[in-house]
Amino acid sequence: MSNSQTERIVLGAEELFLQAGIKSVTMDDIARHLGMSKKTIYHYFNDKNDLVIALVEKKLEEDACQITHIINTSSNVIEEMINMMKCSEEIFGRINPIVIHDMQKYHPDAWGKFQQFKSDVLVKTLEELLIKGMAQGFIREDVDVKILAKMRVNQVEMGFNTIIFPVSQFSPWKVQYQLLEHFNYGICTLKGHELLDKYKEEHFEKIN
Repeated sequence: MSNSQTERIVLGAEELFLQAGIKSVTMDDIARHLGMSKKTIYHYFNDKNDLVIALVEKKLEEDACQITHIINTSSNVIEEMINMMKCSEEIFGRINPIVIHDMQKYHPDAWGKFQQFKSDVLVKTLEELLIKGMAQGFIREDVDVKILAKMRVNQVEMGFNTIIFPVSQFSPWKVQYQLLEHFNYGICTLKGHELLDKYKEEHFEKIN
């Protein structure tokens, strides 16, 4: 099996999914987009569901590597939080909320992998960040780490709920930014607020 060919197919599918969602994109659309036969795609993937799973696995692996890089290159917890906001801006600025809806409704295996990643990686990483932040004096010591970590991770999913935040009225990135900023300021001490303000001024323009 050619890794370069499978990667090309996955990337091509991702481009179309981000534009139109998963449900409305067919294997014919993907083949046409890539300039290859549908038979070639079926040589590497059994069906669209198989392709969606491969795409989710790829994105989750990339996310895990990015999180590790941010943790290893940040000098303190507040800088980690800001760097994760910058990373989120790039991701949430591109994603189509319909993709989340379609994956949840029509691709339960892929959705299950995402949910497993949330509990095994995201929640655990956030718990560790909060504990470390307490030791550094930037995070309030009265914060319940397990509750707040789960709440924050599930806020992201809620932000993409088009029933709560219709795309015709709300920018996905603006919604995510507001939720994240509310969380960050809620968990920080006054010392954390000061550093958070400083980093924000350096890295973000005001979002109206």
